Amino acid sequence: MVDKKDIQETKHWLRTGKTLTDALPYLQRYNEKIFVIKYGGHAMGDDDLARNFASDIVLLKQCGIHPVVVHGGGPQIGSMLERLKIQSSFVDGLRVTDKDTVDIVEMVLSGNINKRIVTNINAAGGQGIGLSGKDSNLIRARKLRRTKRDPDSNIEKILDLGFVGEPTKIEPGILFDLIETGVIPVIAPIGVGDHGETFNINADTAAGHIAAALQATRLFLLTDVAGVLDKSGELVEEFSIHGAEHAISDGTITGGMIPKIETCIRAIEHQVEAATILDGRVPHALLLEIFTLHGVGTMIKTD
Repeated sequence: MVDKKDIQETKHWLRTGKTLTDALPYLQRYNEKIFVIKYGGHAMGDDDLARNFASDIVLLKQCGIHPVVVHGGGPQIGSMLERLKIQSSFVDGLRVTDKDTVDIVEMVLSGNINKRIVTNINAAGGQGIGLSGKDSNLIRARKLRRTKRDPDSNIEKILDLGFVGEPTKIEPGILFDLIETGVIPVIAPIGVGDHGETFNINADTAAGHIAAALQATRLFLLTDVAGVLDKSGELVEEFSIHGAEHAISDGTITGGMIPKIETCIRAIEHQVEAATILDGRVPHALLLEIFTLHGVGTMIKTD
């Protein structure tokens, strides 16, 4: 009599074997391609998910894909500022960053967070190296200027966000050098100004510009939502650029999702093949998106 446990175990390994063979076309398609992955949100704060993410990144490297990680750290920055009793405020989702705050932002992003990600990658068998946008002038930046229309006077006012920056130029040479030697770059989104100023840059924005500069094949933005939802609350699996722009104009895409979509569109317009917003809270979401037919997030592609 055949043991039921043996049958179940055999079925499990058969499913595993099928999963591996199903992944073959994607392994062939993406061999030697560069993927830029923005890592942040809940996935970065949960220890189990953080280890899973590191293992997935190392697996991509072993499969012949070249991952480049750009990370955020908003909650960790907020926690440190609170501990130091430094008050912070936000305008349109961006942290107003004065001189004292930007020093803390740099310390948290380039220090504790960056090195923790690198340590997890190395523990999973990879070779991670941490960088900030200051290293080798990787991210040149300028002060981000925003305007806001006063509802009473209808006059546009210039908002001063302090040392919040936007990339002006990416110098990707150091990244190409590291990729060639088998290293996985892990980048803190800190930019350097023309006069040596330090700028805090939104991690999604930094990832999009880096993907464009590297002419990456794919850009991934890990978030704390499933992706873009339609007005019925259902996941939209794919948008063209035109479709995404229409979804913004008709109110389907709102709030903090708008700048993420705009980042994806800009990357695609600069030769990135596709950009995907996916839920970093789902274990191995990155692998499911890359190596399965339907994926798990919202992909934006050319029209």
